Amino acid sequence: MRGMLKSLGRGAVVFGRKPVTIHYPDEKRRLPTRARTFPYLIWNHDLDEPNCTGCGKCAKACPVDCMTTTLKKNPAFADGRSNHKSVIDDFYIDFGRCMRCNICVEVCPFDAIAMLPIWEGHEQSKFDRRELIMDLDDLLAPSRAEPEMPFWIPETVLQLTKKERTGRADFTKQLKAATATDAPTEIGAGTG
Repeated sequence: MRGMLKSLGRGAVVFGRKPVTIHYPDEKRRLPTRARTFPYLIWNHDLDEPNCTGCGKCAKACPVDCMTTTLKKNPAFADGRSNHKSVIDDFYIDFGRCMRCNICVEVCPFDAIAMLPIWEGHEQSKFDRRELIMDLDDLLAPSRAEPEMPFWIPETVLQLTKKERTGRADFTKQLKAATATDAPTEIGAGTG
């Protein structure tokens, strides 16, 4: 008898609790900050150029060889509007091959590539696999559209790239100060 009452009591508790399922795709759970979605490139709104210099370290480190990069000389560097000698010319990622390992984010010395923890980053189903190959415009679109996009870069990587971010911030301040006074001043070139 005691066992029956115990099981009836447990059944009443289960019957009274809230549902644990959600009705996807109408409702979506909030993704954690460190969710591993697909990598995207970051646009620098202060200098009006991508952070990516086209060095190719991400493509070399990729274990599934899903990235292709080419670089070109940065015309803004010659004009004194940028502190990077080169900039990305073409960048392709095959999201059909990408296994979201985050290695490309960890090896990037310029904080130019990051994971985007939003649902649009997860939902990449296409009828034709060739539509999963993203080019430079596709990879920069989220960052270009919204400067405060919640990109995620691991803290260990941020510690290693602090010098690059500080150099870009200082360069941007110098550039804004120079354009505010409209006087030709010498702006130190940073890393390239």
